[in-house]
Amino acid sequence: MINARSVGAQLIDLDNSVAGRIASALSERIVSGRLSPGERLMQDHIAEEFRASHVPVREAFRKLEAQGLVVSKPRCGVRVSDLDPAMVGEVTEMRAAMESLALSHALPRLRESDLDAARQALVEGEAGDQIAVWEAANRRFHLAITAPCAMPRLMASISDLHRSDARFLFATWKQLDWQPRSATEHRAILDAVIRRDGDGARALLEAHVREAGRALVERLRSTTGTEADAA
Repeated sequence: MINARSVGAQLIDLDNSVAGRIASALSERIVSGRLSPGERLMQDHIAEEFRASHVPVREAFRKLEAQGLVVSKPRCGVRVSDLDPAMVGEVTEMRAAMESLALSHALPRLRESDLDAARQALVEGEAGDQIAVWEAANRRFHLAITAPCAMPRLMASISDLHRSDARFLFATWKQLDWQPRSATEHRAILDAVIRRDGDGARALLEAHVREAGRALVERLRSTTGTEADAA
């Protein structure tokens, strides 16, 4: 069973406000599947649970909506968003562009400790046999080579995209055999980073993100089609 707490502990979240903490807790539940697509989020219940007023709860909802995790409609309230293949495609393109930009600025600042962190994440990802462990290691690898960019707003946006990606990955991981390919591509990216081959590293990173996104889109479309046929 996926441990939502272990997933959420690895999420990059710079917002320690009440709204930020509520959004982070709810995102853990959505990403791990504890809150299902279409499930309604009751403002009163959440405010009571977190002993907060409705103001930070509404702000948390806005944060989650900006991340694509919930949708808000008049007279329908706030609900967990569906697993939409089109959103995966959009998130994938945004991640590819943003992480490439972050890597460009990070390369001149990378220290040996950053490379060691990337190597350690690689080893843990290859050894992990649970999706929560692998996904967390995957995110640490990407963080190790991009966070030194010293662009906190960019990294916060990338974090939001990783959170959205994680949700789709958790929903499809049983049907995907992405781990061996991901490890191979991570090693190629890291080799290029170590050589300070900026163009090569960025090209490999962009291709890696896009190919993973395409695999998720295909799996979601296949699953959606199967469910539609069954209905």
